Amino acid sequence: MAVTFLDTTLRDGAQGIGISFSLQDKLDITERLDAFGIDYIEGGFPLASERESEYFRHAKMLNLKHAKLVAFGSTRRPDASVDQDANIKALLEAETPTVVVVGKGWDAHVHKVIGTSLEENLRMIDDSISGFKQRNREVIIDIEHFFDGYFSNQDYSLQVLRTALDSGADRIVLCDTNGGTLPHQVSEVFDRLKQENIPPERLGIHCHNDAECAVACSLAAVAAGALHVHGTINGIGERCGNANLISIIPNVSLKMGIEVQCSPQLSGLTELSRYISEKTNAVPDRKQPYVGDAAFGHKAGQHADVILKDSALMEHIDSAKVGNQRHLVVSELAGRASVLPLLQELHNTHKSKMGSQNSNPSQSKSLEKNSPEVRNLIRRIKTREAGGYLYEAAEASLELEARRVLGIFRPLFEMTNYHIEIFRTREFESQTVGRLFLKAKLDDEGEVLDLMGAGVGDGPVATLDAAIRNALFLNHIDDTEKDNKPNNHFAFLKELSLVDYRVRVINPEDATNACVRVVISSACGSLPKTWDTVGVSKNIVDASIQALKDSYDYYYNRFILNQ
Repeated sequence: MAVTFLDTTLRDGAQGIGISFSLQDKLDITERLDAFGIDYIEGGFPLASERESEYFRHAKMLNLKHAKLVAFGSTRRPDASVDQDANIKALLEAETPTVVVVGKGWDAHVHKVIGTSLEENLRMIDDSISGFKQRNREVIIDIEHFFDGYFSNQDYSLQVLRTALDSGADRIVLCDTNGGTLPHQVSEVFDRLKQENIPPERLGIHCHNDAECAVACSLAAVAAGALHVHGTINGIGERCGNANLISIIPNVSLKMGIEVQCSPQLSGLTELSRYISEKTNAVPDRKQPYVGDAAFGHKAGQHADVILKDSALMEHIDSAKVGNQRHLVVSELAGRASVLPLLQELHNTHKSKMGSQNSNPSQSKSLEKNSPEVRNLIRRIKTREAGGYLYEAAEASLELEARRVLGIFRPLFEMTNYHIEIFRTREFESQTVGRLFLKAKLDDEGEVLDLMGAGVGDGPVATLDAAIRNALFLNHIDDTEKDNKPNNHFAFLKELSLVDYRVRVINPEDATNACVRVVISSACGSLPKTWDTVGVSKNIVDASIQALKDSYDYYYNRFILNQ
């Protein structure tokens, strides 16, 4: 039997600090989760707000291919009827085929939180499940704080579970709401439930990550026979987050060999993870298993050499299975095997582009580990990293170094000089103004253009970025444009944006004379990934200019000239 997954990114995930989804965000994410093959999408708590209710009114008009929409709520209130309960009514009005109902599984919560008797709590669970089943809803019950309740009062927690079973719940989900349960405890509980003749295939698991065991606890439940798992994309959620489906799904499918409905779409896992990161305005975690940039990254030269011989000897799966790719990270530890794939890729791409036009014998040869280009690049890397550069954190700058070694680098522009002024008055916040001169040409045979640009910004980096754009956009007018419009040769720069800026002091013992390393992350609206570039100098502005120029040059060489 297949394991089914309920994604609660839009409900539990939205409770994470700093996360706020618009209505359109929620609808877009719903369609993306459906396309990936998620079985259940928990859209929210319709009684919580008008915006939550509005989501369900719009979501039911989506043309979902696989997923079932789920509305979330609690059991009826104590000493109230199902027909009169506002929460039950809101769940029904959401018109989802499936509902998730939360019932208390810890006797301490029954007494201290909802303030009723243990017997009434059981009746609340029974009445709520029965009421939904009579209205032809699929019912998933989350037994809240089940594990804490079990270790506090086993008899009562088992009563809650049996009540849910007898009432006809389709799935009974054991919740580690406080996130402190360990994997061996999950296994212990499931073993006990088997002894109580409770069918594991009716059970599910919902874990939080406060002890950093949410994924492990979820897998322990699946190993014990559970066929239903709750979690969020990238593990977002309240406090330390929820169980991360990005790790659980490939572990269940690829490692445990258990059928999951989204197996055919597993190669879209990395893209899904990055999509949700974008929607939550979060920088993707480079070290996230399966989907992070570093998940299949190899820094040591010896490891890289093994990878080229047989990747299975150094990687637990083929990165392509989850839509990721291998990175041979280059640093002062680099060996020839680390840089060879990059040089081969650039060399072969250039050779293919040039085709029959290429009359240079050095450009037509193949590259091997002993090629002079390989040795030259290793030497450049180690020399520059001795001076403070760090290419493992700036792969775009590394590619530019490789292009220089191969003789296929073409700068977008060369800066002649720049001037920066920063001023502040009593009445106004500080402001930066600057101007620069640069040289650029439209193609290899074209004339060199002497351009000037000016900019205003909150700091030197933003100001120089504005001045570069000003020079390239406004100061060169195409002779064919009679109405004085800026030449569109540099129009691609409009898509570029700086998304992150990081500074680190390399040698703090030199105090204010220390060198700084600047790393800039850039993005283009039409591309799914960002890229990083690096600059080093005793002057933070100079270091920033190096990284900024590399960003422009990388985009120009990688994406514009290769078109």
